Amino acid sequence: MKIFLIVLLVIIVVFIILYFVGKKAQKKQAEQQALLEQSKQTISMLIIDKKRMKIKDSGLPAVVIEQTPKLMRNSKMPIIKAKVGPQIMSLICDDKIFDSVPVKKEVKAVVSGIYVIGVKGLHGKSEPMPTKKKSRFKRALEAAQEKAGATPIK
Repeated sequence: MKIFLIVLLVIIVVFIILYFVGKKAQKKQAEQQALLEQSKQTISMLIIDKKRMKIKDSGLPAVVIEQTPKLMRNSKMPIIKAKVGPQIMSLICDDKIFDSVPVKKEVKAVVSGIYVIGVKGLHGKSEPMPTKKKSRFKRALEAAQEKAGATPIK
């Protein structure tokens, strides 16, 4: 019984600590989002290439690489190579829009510093995103639901 109470107390303390750390991180993220919104501008650019690569291999300026935390240097980030005016630049893209960025197309991008926040197509038709191939389990599940007369889960 004592062990159960001690484990329960430790779990409660961990949840309280996580709550306050999460609240602090959420406040910090809101401040950073406000800064991004404040300094955003719309730029016309030609997207040359997009990849997920390590920040040290991305071709970003050395100052940016030095300022990133050491733990983040080995993680892969969405990087876009784009021609902005006469310059070819490497930019960091938002994860939410990375898949919808067209390659080898001219776009109007909402940029804040070296961070791409949004993208709208400029010339030509935008290609629809390729659909992911369903796994065997999903296909079998949908077939079973179809036989049973139920609507498939999305």
